[in-house]
Amino acid sequence: MLKKSSANTWHTEGAARFCIGDAFFRTTSQTGRDLAVLAAIAQRHHPANPTKTLRILDAMTGCGVRPLRYVLEAEADFVWANEGNWELRDRLQRNLSASLPSDRYCITHRDANALFFDRHQHKDFYDLIDIDSFGSPTPTLSSSLWAIRLGGLLYLTSTDGRTTSGHAPDNSLQVYGAYARAHPAVHEQGLRLLIGAAVQQAAARGLAARPVFSWYSGEVNRVMVRVTRQGSWQTEHYGFVGYCHSCGQFHTVGWKKLGQGLRCSCQAKIAPVISGPMWLGPLHNLSDLTAMASIAMEKREPAKQSAATGNPSCPEPQTMENRWATCHKLLTLMQAEANLPPYHYPLAEIGRRGKMDIPPKAALLAALTQQGYRATGTHIDPQAIKTDAPLAVCLQLARQLS
Repeated sequence: MLKKSSANTWHTEGAARFCIGDAFFRTTSQTGRDLAVLAAIAQRHHPANPTKTLRILDAMTGCGVRPLRYVLEAEADFVWANEGNWELRDRLQRNLSASLPSDRYCITHRDANALFFDRHQHKDFYDLIDIDSFGSPTPTLSSSLWAIRLGGLLYLTSTDGRTTSGHAPDNSLQVYGAYARAHPAVHEQGLRLLIGAAVQQAAARGLAARPVFSWYSGEVNRVMVRVTRQGSWQTEHYGFVGYCHSCGQFHTVGWKKLGQGLRCSCQAKIAPVISGPMWLGPLHNLSDLTAMASIAMEKREPAKQSAATGNPSCPEPQTMENRWATCHKLLTLMQAEANLPPYHYPLAEIGRRGKMDIPPKAALLAALTQQGYRATGTHIDPQAIKTDAPLAVCLQLARQLS
């Protein structure tokens, strides 16, 4: 949740020590910041980064926890901390100057769009741009592409769940250029609408944007994409999702099928509702996840060693170790779900449609795998499954388990 804190109350997160003051700060988003640190470390050694530099622009920095962590944990060469609210200048300066050398950061209070264009004019490009916005990032998405280095990472945030969940489809059309409808997988839909917006805006600039990872938690969607030169446009990865309210089956719908009268295999009189366009491809990149998971495991050892120093100014070592273990577990789950279809089935929905008790997730996944289908849990909803099996098969197997 968003909260304010006393100006004199110090907090720790990872290696960062900071005061929140009057800035808004979401403690529940720490996992998103943990993932960003891992991705930033991996970016320095990525083949798309031949200079091996790590220069970061944090466009909406708040109290400065992200710049602190990028420098202290990811060892960024330089972080540009921009915060539109001038009243936070003193707090931000105190937080950063207490832990960082003056040549490793700068602070500005400018409109993010103006800053992106200014950096482009000065040919000052960044390896990672972090846009942690309220609502939708689309007002700054297009302009951020002017300041990104080719091969660099763009980290986007969306908190407008009502828009992406189908409760305000006209607003989603205005914000994302996509019509979002309500169905049981709307939280994944939010991630895919955000990726789709990045992909489309990059393509309009002659660039390509592909997901590094996508993370949903509560009210927050965070998506990191890698921006490169445009290759061939992959139409099959940018299209529509159909949902049949009669039988509960999802469908992917390409552009050429839009005028052909989509019908579900259940032969219901009412056609499936269509959401999109959105990203239909993988939610995550497997090679990036592998690199990030390896770094998460490596970062557990220094935490153990720091316990022997007895330094009271360090964050609790066991807590730091547990955070990276949690990230590793999350990244493993992301690897399993990365290439499965662009939707998922909540167990409660399976139970409701089958008029039975909710089936045990582990048993249902095992049964689907034994039948030759791909199936896994999903980080988006701990009580849901992702699978390439039709819903009818899931219901049949769930009844047998029941």
